[in-house]
Amino acid sequence: MTDGDGDGGRPVGRRAVCGLGLGLAAAALTGCGPGAPAAPPEPDAASVRRLLDHWAAAVRRRDENAYLAVVDPAADGYRAERRLVFANLAAVPLASWEYRLVRLAGTVAEAELRYRLAGYDTAPVTAPLRLTLTRRDGRWYVAGQETGHPAGQLWEQGRVAAVRGGRSLVLGVGQDERLLSAVAGLADAAVPAVDAAWGGRWAKRVVVEVPASLERMGALLQTPAANYRGIAAVATGDRIVVNPEAYGELGDFGRRIVLTHETTHVATRAVTTAATPKWLSEGFADWAAYRGTDRTARQAAPELAASVDAGDLPSGLPANGDFAFTGEAGRLARAYEGGWLACRMIAEGWGEGALVAFYRAGKDGFREVLGMSEGDFTAKWRSYVAGAF
Repeated sequence: MTDGDGDGGRPVGRRAVCGLGLGLAAAALTGCGPGAPAAPPEPDAASVRRLLDHWAAAVRRRDENAYLAVVDPAADGYRAERRLVFANLAAVPLASWEYRLVRLAGTVAEAELRYRLAGYDTAPVTAPLRLTLTRRDGRWYVAGQETGHPAGQLWEQGRVAAVRGGRSLVLGVGQDERLLSAVAGLADAAVPAVDAAWGGRWAKRVVVEVPASLERMGALLQTPAANYRGIAAVATGDRIVVNPEAYGELGDFGRRIVLTHETTHVATRAVTTAATPKWLSEGFADWAAYRGTDRTARQAAPELAASVDAGDLPSGLPANGDFAFTGEAGRLARAYEGGWLACRMIAEGWGEGALVAFYRAGKDGFREVLGMSEGDFTAKWRSYVAGAF
């Protein structure tokens, strides 16, 4: 049963049996009849949609009283939590905010938050919600919510500070504003650098989120935080999420490389698919980041250089599994470095335009763009790696 009470508007189930007046025996069996407890009320979909619309409108209007008016007045803990979250959103520039009801099961509403950041998001960002509902004095309220990761949005983690750059928006929780401003400066510089390397159609602006800790980063990404230990930042959709612990250990040049690399992922995401080899997507992002710098291959690829020096030349292009964050750190570094050298080889041998065309073509690019088989390319790459150091 979903929006209505049954087929063609006819009541079904327990209420139908009660309405038939089948006698005391039937009443006893069905729980109907004098003195029997009434079945708890259940909301209909239209009522829940109206409730969620009021809640969303309150956020858009920045009306705290209207926002809390949707929350169960008896749920003191949840009301206090929602009051904090509402305050945490104060600095977040919102272009839109709405809730969409996905499924209603009794007093549990599975919904979806859809929002856009003003000046940055061209399409809504979505996040699932599982809300519990309760009825008091003839009105329905939101009484709580269940999520696998309750801190899955930055404003669920604390008061958000926002720093606007010329081409970037940096949102942080628990961070010094000077750090957020420095991140915005590097992100601003990354956008034109990536645009010069990629040249494709993309938003040409970027949103960076800086949570308070590695653990909070894991909550944002809904992944165990340990998976990102030592990883300075990751791109997810059209957001860059910074690991403040690993990022803080980098110098200025390293931070510049990291933010340019992740901005490249934002720029190329529309043409990056599950079929895009990791060596190509990660190698291209590193190529765009190192493009225009004076870093030598040995400086940019120290792990691979040490491996080649030891006589261990890679037998093939890095496999997708080599890029797992949970794997051995040296293998991960060599995979990134090998992908970068493959992209640098294409840019040097066929031209930067060919590298971009190859990225767009994916694995078909071996024949279509480079005019050779993958095997021939791999052999050429191995020779290139051997001579790079």
